[in-house]
Amino acid sequence: MSRAEQPSRRTVLAVAVAAAVTGTAAPAAAAAPRPADTGDPGRAQDRPIDYHAWTTHRDWRCGTAQGARPVAGRRPGVVIGAPAGRTDYTDPHTGTTAAWEYATWTSPVHRLTVPATEVVASWNAHTPDGTWLQVELLGTYSDGTDTPWYVMGRWAAGDQDIRRTSVDDQTDGRSTIWTDTFAIDDASTGLRLTSYRLRLTLYRRPGTHLTPTVWRLGAMGSDIPDRFTVPASTPGLAQELAVPRYSQEIHKGQYPEYDSGGEAWCSPTSSQMIIEYWGGRLTREQLSWVDPAYADPQVDHAARFTYDYQYEGCGNWPFNAAYAATFEGLQAVVTRLASLTDLETLIASGIPAITSQSFRKDELTGAGYGTSGHLMTVIGFTADGDVIANDPASPGDEAVRRVYLRREFENIWLRTKRYNASGKVVSGTGGVCYLYFPAHPSPRQRKALAAVGVH
Repeated sequence: MSRAEQPSRRTVLAVAVAAAVTGTAAPAAAAAPRPADTGDPGRAQDRPIDYHAWTTHRDWRCGTAQGARPVAGRRPGVVIGAPAGRTDYTDPHTGTTAAWEYATWTSPVHRLTVPATEVVASWNAHTPDGTWLQVELLGTYSDGTDTPWYVMGRWAAGDQDIRRTSVDDQTDGRSTIWTDTFAIDDASTGLRLTSYRLRLTLYRRPGTHLTPTVWRLGAMGSDIPDRFTVPASTPGLAQELAVPRYSQEIHKGQYPEYDSGGEAWCSPTSSQMIIEYWGGRLTREQLSWVDPAYADPQVDHAARFTYDYQYEGCGNWPFNAAYAATFEGLQAVVTRLASLTDLETLIASGIPAITSQSFRKDELTGAGYGTSGHLMTVIGFTADGDVIANDPASPGDEAVRRVYLRREFENIWLRTKRYNASGKVVSGTGGVCYLYFPAHPSPRQRKALAAVGVH
């Protein structure tokens, strides 16, 4: 769960919602009505979500490179070829200034199939010690004007060269970056983002032959209808995946420098469950820094290496996906899904998902808590269609497996507006999820991913 004493950073809909409640503006949904949900997750025209990525050798060749070059092979990517230049970077979290060689790769323009109110970028990369990367987004609005280049993240797999970080205070008065999310400031005006480019900057220590390698770079754009309740889906699957179970709560108070465990670690705990489901393992050497008295040290490790030093927490969505993709044979994306039917499609192919939701204690039977933002792992469905989740907000590993009522879970996950415990209208996450899956999916897995818009 997110820290109870702090409001969720994803309050981008709350301003519009509050205005609507007081009568000063219309709800965002009025600006962009949507067709009815047909129940077919493969019909892109009915999905208010557009995930697009660059992953193939041809993709990397189609971009504009300055010092970067594409590499072929079983997992194509982009690397530093001949550096385009050298720059100094002062790490805002350590105060250290160092020189870095760099190269850039800029994607072609991607025209969104769904003009978007929000965009979240994600990437998969290898950054050996002495390297790091930055991801930026430049968008075009529906009125034909452009955003500035927004920094979507500065990232390294380790934490010795730079401190991975989001960048605050980025806005042009029409859109804002909220930690890891681009958002239109006032969706009720009808303004949308219609296209974007992503730019990678790859850094390495001068005079070396080191390089980051980026295998996947993409973004999810969406315009989710503004709603307190969502249409109910029809159960269609009874299946459960054997995903490891880890509690975040047994780590309460551990490593204050990484936000002290407990309710702050739902995201890395969920990530570690699925990483290990796919066979990802940490070595004894990698875990040697963790206090040997701590159970499940791999969860502490995941917290450290997903930690965002600007946000001061482990809940940065793309940082979690990037961490998962550091494990051999895995790739990861941040996207949105349209219904529990989408989740059933993935589960049927063997792919679990990490979902983000917020709710009052009385809105999710059996949870025993309320939260302004929480990640859990969906691992299956019962014969009645109810959701089987590994919920890390449990007192111990043995209590992690939960069954939640289908209708309740679907609504708290997919809605964009809700009433909190004080009766105030606040935002919901609108179906956000992390998907971690093999670098080379089976045909059945590829079909399932394509059905939910991930290629």
